Amino acid sequence: MLSLAAHADWSIDPRKRWLTIARRGTTGWHLTAPRLVGEVATLRTRLVREAAGGAVALGADLPIGLPRAYAAIRPEADFLQFLRRLGGLPGFFTVCARLDEIGPDRPFYPARGVAGMTRLSHALALGLADASALSRDCDRATAERPAGAPLFWTLGANQSGKAAIAAWQSLILPALLHGTPANRVGLRLWPFEGAFRSLLAPGSVALAETYPAEALRHLGIRLRGSKRRQADRRASAAALMAAADRQAAVPDNAMRRAMLDGFGADAAGEDRFDSVVGVLCVLNVLAGRRPDTAPADPWIQRWEGWVLGQTALPVKPGASPTMSVKLATSPALPGVPA
Repeated sequence: MLSLAAHADWSIDPRKRWLTIARRGTTGWHLTAPRLVGEVATLRTRLVREAAGGAVALGADLPIGLPRAYAAIRPEADFLQFLRRLGGLPGFFTVCARLDEIGPDRPFYPARGVAGMTRLSHALALGLADASALSRDCDRATAERPAGAPLFWTLGANQSGKAAIAAWQSLILPALLHGTPANRVGLRLWPFEGAFRSLLAPGSVALAETYPAEALRHLGIRLRGSKRRQADRRASAAALMAAADRQAAVPDNAMRRAMLDGFGADAAGEDRFDSVVGVLCVLNVLAGRRPDTAPADPWIQRWEGWVLGQTALPVKPGASPTMSVKLATSPALPGVPA
């Protein structure tokens, strides 16, 4: 039985990793105010404990999967097998400082800013055809939202590489490898192991990738201005509360105050905002309003992964900007309003 839905807005900086939780009640969900993720190694165990042994649906704003052009040069059969073999690649997560250090077993770059470095040079050093080969399909721009950053790039405000390193090392790999008594809680990865709702099992965590810019559109929230500004976040409070109401999610007093305040004036305000948008995205999928499956492309389902609830396909050169993919949706969970 599903007891808990949660979303972690991820970052390389622990001070900017925020978690929002929705607890299942008899008539809907109870939303609690965002809090820091805390120790990553114990996150799964803590979530299952809060769920009283029930299933946990967890979304996280981080890449879960590999670009297909890179996957094509790997010897493993799929992403899950690749993850299980990372224990034999001790240098994989070491970010390269120079192009001549880059290779299939050390793909992350650059360790620091260097004059003349480009994503094209990064791709070529990896043996890929061009810079676009660094991106997964779900990283690419759609008619509905801008592109996300490629997985292996580790420089700039929009980079996702170092955040992925932190999550893969401390959250995902311990659950898939040998584990310890402190972190033996099961973790199932969407979409590599099936439809999201099919992965929900007592005492385990189903983890799916999210993208806040995508989730805002799923929820019908149009943020005017910038989420980095408290005033603009504050102006979206009514839309955010309406989105919560559509999910039968009732904010507690602390959450309501946070929404009305725009999630604070400090630099982590945008992260708290994203964590709330993310958990509402998860609830939207659980209710069956958005698909819990990925496109029927073997590369996506076995290697690249997908963004939870996304239906818009990436815009290809010369393609119609209104293309979208129709995905099968499993029935809504019992007791969750559709």
